[in-house]
Amino acid sequence: MNINVRSRKNDVTQAMRDYAEKRLRKFDKMLGGVDDVSVLHDVVKDTHSVEVTIYVDGVILRSEVSGADMYVCIDQAVDKLERQVRKHKTRLEKRFRKEAQKASMQELDALPNDQKLVRTKHFDKKPLDIDEAISQMELLGHSFFAFVNAETEEINIVYKRKDDNYGLLQPE
Repeated sequence: MNINVRSRKNDVTQAMRDYAEKRLRKFDKMLGGVDDVSVLHDVVKDTHSVEVTIYVDGVILRSEVSGADMYVCIDQAVDKLERQVRKHKTRLEKRFRKEAQKASMQELDALPNDQKLVRTKHFDKKPLDIDEAISQMELLGHSFFAFVNAETEEINIVYKRKDDNYGLLQPE
C-alpha cells in the first residue's frame, strides 16, 4: 500500500507522516489490496483541512475534514472512511447474496422437473354455506374443498387442520 502524504503550504513533518501512515495502515487489512492512499493537508488561517482518498479495486473512497487540530482532523477523516468501507462491504455482500440466490434459482430451474399437471378438476358454482362445504369435503375424503360461499358470493376454501379441526380461506 502506497501512502502519499503532502501539504499545500507547509512542509510535511515526519511526525505528521508517521501518524497518518499509522492510522491508515488498517485499511489495507480491512479492504485487502489497497492500491494508493493520498493524504492532502492544508492550513487556512487557523483551520486545518485534511483530505484522504483511498483507491482500491476501481473504487474511490474519499473523506475531507476541517478543524483546529490536524491530528484530530486525521482521526475524523479515518472514522468517516471506516463508515464508508463498512457501507461498501455491506453493499457488496448484498449484491453477492442476490447473485448467489439468482444462480441457485437458475440451477433449480435447470433441474429436470418430473412433475406434470395430470388432472384438472372443476367444481360446481352453486353457492354453499360453510357447513355444507365441510360435509362435501368429508364425503369426498379430501383434505380441502373449494366452493362459492353463499353469504359472500366469493370463492372460499375449507381445509382439514392437523388438530382435526377445520380452517377457512377467504380472499381479502
